[in-house]
Amino acid sequence: MKPIPIPVRAIGPGSQPESEPLDMLPLPSGMRTFQMPVVPEAADRVAMARARDVLADLLLRLEAWDGADGVHPRLDVSSLQGEACEILNEMLGEGEVAIQLRGERAARIQESVFAGVWRVQRLAADGRIERDEIEACAVPPIVAEAAIAGASGMQAVDVAVGAMNSPALLTEIREQAKRYRPGKPAHVVNLTLLPLSREDHVTLEQALPVGPVAVMSRGFGNCRITSTSARHVWRVQYFNNMQTLILNTIEIVDVPEVAIAAPDDLADTRERLAELVEWMSQDCEV
Repeated sequence: MKPIPIPVRAIGPGSQPESEPLDMLPLPSGMRTFQMPVVPEAADRVAMARARDVLADLLLRLEAWDGADGVHPRLDVSSLQGEACEILNEMLGEGEVAIQLRGERAARIQESVFAGVWRVQRLAADGRIERDEIEACAVPPIVAEAAIAGASGMQAVDVAVGAMNSPALLTEIREQAKRYRPGKPAHVVNLTLLPLSREDHVTLEQALPVGPVAVMSRGFGNCRITSTSARHVWRVQYFNNMQTLILNTIEIVDVPEVAIAAPDDLADTRERLAELVEWMSQDCEV
């Protein structure tokens, strides 16, 4: 009688073949967290009090604000000069989002370390600051206004030989932009998931040239946002810390959500701003 061969299967550590490591794109590793500004110890008390008064005024308006569009808190600080202005700048700091507007509505906008509190500096043709304001809102209205004012429409292009999906994408974008109404949820076209040739990308860039608004958000990795020549159409690109493009989208929306402060952020800002005003008030005491 012949023995029946029974295969022996080894188990345990080292008994299995080594698997191939997953080939994955590195993800962003750095994320900004809130840090309360440090009140300068050697600051002049009068200058400190003037800067404190500006933030206290902003806090009162923010606490009275019901979140309605068009009536958000806004303070003109163009007249604030010298050490008081320096202290205010230090207290506000620089947050996650920076915005640049070109053209007739030229402006430089920087979110402060308090989410939803923005420094909006409107610029003259020679780059000089004409008006310096602090606004508390999801995003300053001038951003959407500048994008719309600078929109000349989707450009007519000759589709390059080798383009596969760009003609269909342009039809989709054109129809969605035509149907879009302010306040509606975004319609997102995820280019990363689509098979696009080099000619497709060239066609999209020619049909949707860059508009007057450029945004950089550094909350988690880097996100670059630009308006385009088509109304309500934005290019949104996410990069990791190695500057590798990991997500490439086109959004039909007023302003892409990644550039907007959420209601919860503004609620946190009220509490943190109240703490800062209290600390500054203690340092102003003689």
